[in-house]
Amino acid sequence: MTEQNGSRRLHIGILGCRGIPNHYGGYEQFAEYLACGLVRKGHQVGVYISSLHPYAADSWRGVRLIRRQDPENRLGAFGQFIYDLNCLRDARRRKFDVLLQLGYTSSAVWYPVWPADARNIVHLDGLEWKRSKYNYPVRQFLKWMEKLVARRADALIADSPVIKNYTRETYRCHSELIAYGAETAIQPDLKHLEKMGLEPGNYLLAISRFVPENNLELILEGHRNSDCARPLIVIGNAGNRYGAWLTGRYASPVIRFPGPIYDKPVLDSLRAYAGLYLHGHSVGGTNPSLLEAMACRVPICAHRNDFNAAVLGPDAYYFRDSREVSQIISNFERQAAPEGWTEANFRKIQTDYQWPVIVDRMEKLFFKVMDESRR
Repeated sequence: MTEQNGSRRLHIGILGCRGIPNHYGGYEQFAEYLACGLVRKGHQVGVYISSLHPYAADSWRGVRLIRRQDPENRLGAFGQFIYDLNCLRDARRRKFDVLLQLGYTSSAVWYPVWPADARNIVHLDGLEWKRSKYNYPVRQFLKWMEKLVARRADALIADSPVIKNYTRETYRCHSELIAYGAETAIQPDLKHLEKMGLEPGNYLLAISRFVPENNLELILEGHRNSDCARPLIVIGNAGNRYGAWLTGRYASPVIRFPGPIYDKPVLDSLRAYAGLYLHGHSVGGTNPSLLEAMACRVPICAHRNDFNAAVLGPDAYYFRDSREVSQIISNFERQAAPEGWTEANFRKIQTDYQWPVIVDRMEKLFFKVMDESRR
C-alpha cells in the first residue's frame, strides 16, 4: 500500500474469472466493473486472464491483465483447478495488498499456496454444493471447500442476505454483504429487435445458462402449455448436453433459441422491450441478469426462492412449477403487471445495486481488512 496525494493507493489482484473484457458471464462482468472502478479511484489493479481468452493485449482501460495458462479446453473442469493454481503461484510474487478470489470451487484446495503477504478475500458466490449438475462426491468436496475458505480467508463476501445468514449460522463467521451491480443508463435501440424480427412488447424473454437449477424446463413447459401467442426468446449457450435436450424438445416457431449474446446494448434492448422477463435461477445468490432486467424496467416473473425474493420483494410474479408459469403467462396476456412494479425495481437498483455503490463498498472492505491486519 502506498500514499499518493494524501490518499491510500492499494495494489489489488483479482482471480477466479476467465478475464476481462467480459466474454463469459457473471464473475467476468463483476471483475470488469470492479477493476475499472478501482482504477478510476487511483488503485493499481491486476486481473488474471485465461490463455484461452480472445483478448490479446496486456491491459484494458487501465487494468493490468495477467495472462496464465488455462488447460480447460483439454482437461475440462479439472483445467479450472490448474488455471487457478497457475494464478495463485504468480500472485505469490506480485506483492498484492489484497487478493480478491471470485469463488472458491477450484482455488480453495490450493490454500497452502495462497500469497501470505496479501489479504485474501473470497467472494462466496452461491451455495455451490447445491447445484444439481454435481454428483454426491463432488457436492461433499464443495462443502469441504466452503468450510475451508470460511476458516482460512481474511474476509468473506456474500452477495445475498441468504448467503450471509448461511455463513453466520453454519460457520459462526462474518461475511460482508456486497451484491453485484447494474447500470441504470440504459439506451435501448429498436434496430436490435428488428434484426431478430421482434416487436416491442410482443415477446417474452429469458437469459440463462442451460443448467437444471436455472429451471428453464419449467419456463419452456409453462410457455408451451399456456395460451400465450407471443414468442419466448431464450438467450444462452445451449452447447452442453442439457441444452441440446431442451432445444430439441422445445424449439418451435414460438420458442426460439438464438444462442448466446454478450453485446450489452443488444441485451439491454431485448430486456427493455420485452413484455415479460422470465427468471428461473434458484441457487447462485444475487443474479446479475436479474439486476439488469430490473434496471431495464421490464416486468419480471421469477422462480420462488429466498435469493430472488430478497432482491425483488413483492414487485414480481413468482412460480414454483410449470403450471404456475402457464397461469402467469396466460393471465399476463389478458392483464398487464401491476402498476408500479417496474419503477419500484428500478429504484432498488439506484439505491442498492449501482456499480459506483458496489465499487465504494468493495474499496471500503479492502481498507478495513488492511487496517485490521496492522493491529
